[in-house]
Amino acid sequence: MDGCYRDRLKLKMLVDVVTKRDQKTGSLTRGRIRWMLTSKDYHSRGIKVMLDDRTVGRVQRIVTEEDLPTHDETA
Repeated sequence: MDGCYRDRLKLKMLVDVVTKRDQKTGSLTRGRIRWMLTSKDYHSRGIKVMLDDRTVGRVQRIVTEEDLPTHDETA
């Protein structure tokens, strides 16, 4: 999981996080990183971040271009 390593994350990067409330269900929230809250280089459950909408959670995965819907899929 790339979300465990701080050096792989950058501000404004699109990520999926799991919030404390959703840890049991594993439900993910997508957003852009506003602040990185974990100061360590590595965290086994994911680096804690705050998203642009002020949601706080641990990064589970970095969203890539392949993860985003194309114009063909949305039409």
